[in-house]
Amino acid sequence: MTMSTDVAPSRPTARFARAGSRMLVVAGAVLATVLVWVIGEPLLGHDLVVVSPGQPAMDLGAAEITFVALASSLLGWAALAVLERITARALAIWTIAALVVLAVSFVPFAGVQTSGGSKVVLALTHVAVAAVLIPGLRRTSPRRTPSPSAG
Repeated sequence: MTMSTDVAPSRPTARFARAGSRMLVVAGAVLATVLVWVIGEPLLGHDLVVVSPGQPAMDLGAAEITFVALASSLLGWAALAVLERITARALAIWTIAALVVLAVSFVPFAGVQTSGGSKVVLALTHVAVAAVLIPGLRRTSPRRTPSPSAG
């Protein structure tokens, strides 16, 4: 005779499940960004070469796009994880911060020289990261409500 018991997942198991889900979100954000690059540069022919004042021209290829998308996604994940440890309002704070970072990420477009189409493709790479990362990481965050005494 075998007995089966329903046991709620332990805290470490939930943490590993959340980490796995977040890894998938990061991978999705990177994939979405690379997809925008593939459509914009090789398929539509918008050369993603930008020239900043006083800097040499920089060709933003798949490696550069992938690196920036991965780094920014991992930083977003880390910021959310830190906030979740220190405040019950982590999700709201992180979401606002992520939207502010997205808005600020468009500022450099004003100072670089490249074609209008290339600027659009670059802007869409920023939007692609945010469009996957923000809702994806929000879904992985445990829903906690602040205690009445925290206030």
